[in-house]
This record gives sequence, structure tokens and C-alpha cells, in this order.
Amino acid sequence: MKKWAKILLIILLIIIIMIIAVCWYGKNKLNKINYMDISKEDIEINEKVEEKLTGYRNIAIFGIDTRDNTYEDSRSDCIVIASINHDKKEIKLVSVYRDTYLKITGRSLDKVNHAYWYGGPALSLSTLNTNLDLNITEFVTVNFEATKDIIDAIGGVEITVTDAEAKRIPGLEKGGTYLLSGEQALAYGRIRKIDNDYVRTERMRTVISTAFEKVKTKNITELNKLVDMLLPEVYTNIEEKEIISLIPKMYSYKITESIGWPYETKGITLNGVWYGPPVNLEKNVSELHETLFGEENYEPTSTVKEISNSIIEKTGYK
Repeated sequence: MKKWAKILLIILLIIIIMIIAVCWYGKNKLNKINYMDISKEDIEINEKVEEKLTGYRNIAIFGIDTRDNTYEDSRSDCIVIASINHDKKEIKLVSVYRDTYLKITGRSLDKVNHAYWYGGPALSLSTLNTNLDLNITEFVTVNFEATKDIIDAIGGVEITVTDAEAKRIPGLEKGGTYLLSGEQALAYGRIRKIDNDYVRTERMRTVISTAFEKVKTKNITELNKLVDMLLPEVYTNIEEKEIISLIPKMYSYKITESIGWPYETKGITLNGVWYGPPVNLEKNVSELHETLFGEENYEPTSTVKEISNSIIEKTGYK
């Protein structure tokens, strides 16, 4: 399945999970989710990070690159961190670029999306935590092909496109604001030749906020259709009771931030493989904590600093 298609579905996954409990039969629907138990002892978190992030619930969403109904032996070609602030009723989304050059926990420097291949969600969470000073212990993984149907099921997404983008979307000729169908939304997300992968990620984040608000207007019958379509493709370690407890609160929340990370990156080819190192990791982590948690002049942990220095030594990018 195309990477851009999975990104759209992951976005919709977040939406569906947040509105399941609106249906009075939501509990029965949740039984369709594939649950995986992961011990918190298997997930590494840098020292003192846990207490600093009290009040925030951070969840990782992975889109894996397999077509079959399997969740193993795969890279996470899409990584989204959903940071939830219950006090302010806010959700902030961070797309971590899949080629980002980071330290795979217990291994070496590599692309961050390889962590899922080496050790599944547990290693991926540990890698995100140790490189970004986060405290993520919960994840959701998606592997499915119903992209067009999902977009069409919510009635499309209204998006403003440029003239250049319009020329690459079926049925459009010039820029403007359009209600894009599933096919058109996928074409929009697939655009790559007119700019770069980072701008393409921005297009995905545009779809996030649009779809989020659209789903909240749906009635029970429409929600039921979406849930039946999506939940069997969900793989998570979030327990049913936890999901149910989240829903009533999150239905009134708003997405206030949607960004790509690292903020500054620079490509490099090492041993014939292209990577996207953060320039530099320490600086990017500090800025991330200010964006997500409002912590100005955040000083990364010694672990992040050590990894940052290793990346600089390997790439020469300071």
C-alpha cells in the first residue's frame, strides 16, 4: 500500500477511536480491535522525563508497509505522535519523517522507521522516547487498504489546492477550494514532483484537521459504517476501558498544532543509503518540547545529547 494512502488512513483512525463511544453500542465495536499486551518494562524512557510530562498523554500511531493482514516484519513508513492535553482539551500531532537518522535503542544509528522492523512497537516506542525525550507507552498500528472508501464514507474532505496541485488531481484544472472525493484526496496526498516529501507531509496534516471536524458532524448510522470499516484493521496496546474513558473527553477537543519533525534536517548518503539527520538533534528536541509542552529553553537529557553528538560525529552536520 502506498505510504501516502496509509497516512490518510492513520489520520482517520485517530478520528474514529475518538468518537466510537458516541455510539451506544461502542463497547461491542471495540471488541473488533486487535489487542497486544506490551509490558511497560520493555519500553525505555529517559530518566526524569516521566515526571516532567505529567498531564500529557502521548500516543504513537504507526502505518506499516505490508499489504497482507500482518503486523510483523515491517517498517513503520508513517509515524505520528498524538500529544493530548486534557486540561486545555487540545491535541497536537507530530509527523516524524520516516528517514530521520536516529539511534535505534540498543542498536546503532539508523532510519527511525527501521525500529519497527527490528523490534515491533515496543522498540519503536523506546526509540522515539530516548531520542525525543518522550514518555510514550501506548501505540496504534494500522495496516489496511480501504482508503478511498473511508474518505468517501465521511463525504469527502474540503481542501484548498494551488494551480500546480490541481493539475495532478483527477477532475480539477485550476486552484481553489474543493470537496475532494476519496480518489481525489489520495491523488492530493500522492503529489510529490512539484515540491518535496516534507511539503507532501504538510498536505497530510491539512487532511487531519479537515477530516477531524467532518467526522464530528456525523450521525450514529454514519459512524457505525466508519467503525465497522476501520476497527478490524487496528492493532494496539490501549485497553478497551482506556479507549472508552478517552472518548467522552476527546470528542470536544481540538487539534491545535500539526507539524513535521525534525524542524531542520539535511540529507546525507552513507554507505549508499540516504538518511535525513536532524540538524542537530539536541536543538530539534528542545524546540519540540516548547511546541508540544510549552517548555521554553528545554534542556534535553544527557541521553539525547549523547545521541546528538553521535549523529554530528557520523554526519559532520552541526
